[in-house]
Amino acid sequence: MTQSAEHVLDHFELFRGPEYQQMLANKKKMFENPRDPAEVERIREWAKTPEYREKNFAREALTVNPAKACQPLGAVFVAVGFEKTLPFVHGSQGCVAYYRSHLSRHFKEPSSCVSSSMTEDAAVFGGLNNMIDGLANAYNMYKPSMIAVSTTCMAEVIGDDLNAFIKTSKEKGSVPAEFDVPFAHTPAFVGSHVTGYDNAMKGILEHFWDGKAGTAPKLERVPNEKINFIGGFDGYTVGNIKEVKHIFEAMGIEYTILGDNSNVFDTPTDGEFRMYDGGTTLVDAANAVHAKATVSMQHYCTEKTLPFIKNHGQEVVSFHHPVGVTGTDAFVMALSKLTGKEIPESLALERGRLVDAIADSSAHIHGKKFAIYGDPDLCLGLASFLLELGAEPTHVLATNGNKEWAERVQAVFDASPFGKNCHVYPGKDLWHMRSLLFTEPVDFLIGNTYGKYLERDTGTPLIRIGFPIFDRHHKHRYPVWGYQGGLNVLVTILDKIFDEIDRNTNVPAKSDYSFDIIR
Repeated sequence: MTQSAEHVLDHFELFRGPEYQQMLANKKKMFENPRDPAEVERIREWAKTPEYREKNFAREALTVNPAKACQPLGAVFVAVGFEKTLPFVHGSQGCVAYYRSHLSRHFKEPSSCVSSSMTEDAAVFGGLNNMIDGLANAYNMYKPSMIAVSTTCMAEVIGDDLNAFIKTSKEKGSVPAEFDVPFAHTPAFVGSHVTGYDNAMKGILEHFWDGKAGTAPKLERVPNEKINFIGGFDGYTVGNIKEVKHIFEAMGIEYTILGDNSNVFDTPTDGEFRMYDGGTTLVDAANAVHAKATVSMQHYCTEKTLPFIKNHGQEVVSFHHPVGVTGTDAFVMALSKLTGKEIPESLALERGRLVDAIADSSAHIHGKKFAIYGDPDLCLGLASFLLELGAEPTHVLATNGNKEWAERVQAVFDASPFGKNCHVYPGKDLWHMRSLLFTEPVDFLIGNTYGKYLERDTGTPLIRIGFPIFDRHHKHRYPVWGYQGGLNVLVTILDKIFDEIDRNTNVPAKSDYSFDIIR
């Protein structure tokens, strides 16, 4: 092999060497059941046709590359947003490794989470002993102020009762009787990370507001003027929460961010490891019951949580991941209506700057066709912003979107002259998106890192917006909410458009008549 201690090759070069090329060729020939290359090419071309698309969209029993994750990922995301809270997933270690790596690879930060390490015996006899030992170990080793429990498929299939298990664990002395251990059942085989977020958030609020699983009196609401804010499952939480705080403070509003994980995913390198950092204090989580209202930035992340809060006497308002001028206008006007606070001149100036930026660049975006995939609220927010820019969100797809979501997207299309040729696809996956890109091509694709395979396959340039983004760094530090966030999204889209213009006009004496230094 060409590797040596004196000359270490990067993998970009290493696997292109003759030894590796021969090894890979042998592997393909001997173990991968190869077919005639001409037949492979014929099938590949057929898979781009309308005929194949019809068959592709007719499938029911198979999902190929869904644009979603599973419930416990959302539960872990919620848990780390509370003060010194350790996520505890009742299930196997492998599942928890997935949640941790997914978050760490996106945020480029350590992601702390523990598992009850269920194995074959627990799958047969139940995971009570795993819970008893796991809670004791987590409490004594990691010194949390709260442990938030969720579940994986294994625990849900065999029907483990979290409430009973936690009570038994306390009786066995795993944690003190008064120690906070909220829980949520988050079966990974239904719903998505969005559902898991909702279940976990409701579970934590229910724990504090409704008597801590029968071990304390229920809280009596004494209304005040504060506003609760729930961001939902958000890959831009670091930048977005800071932007939301800026808006609240500019308007002079007292607020509580429920599930504030903007610090734990943005810790400094200064010689101190912060396993826990920031987060909503447990006192604030309990006192949130007294708030005047709760605002959710992502409706589909709080479908159970908001009715629960409303039943406690609060006004509730939800949005669909608002991006751009119209979406942010609706958000700040709702805050003004809820609190009676005036919208300050500073925010009006930010709005004006975004409008100015759109006017400066509208000629480059107007009429462009886009395909979007991702979470339901994100797709709605981005589709609305593209229509605002005069673009056409031709294909909007959410694997975890349902019929009601599709109707909302269609209403957005119907409200704009640019939406007449746009279509929405609930419950579909990225293999469906591939058929759409081949049979009804668009100019750009908007989605997470997994879209790079669609970009390579179909030639549709990918604009990376969403979760997860593994192959680009630090996007999560910049907001996509607020007027500043709208500007960031606008610039992200424009950068790709200009990159493609340059790429398609860079051949000297052939196409470089449009290879301009001014755009």
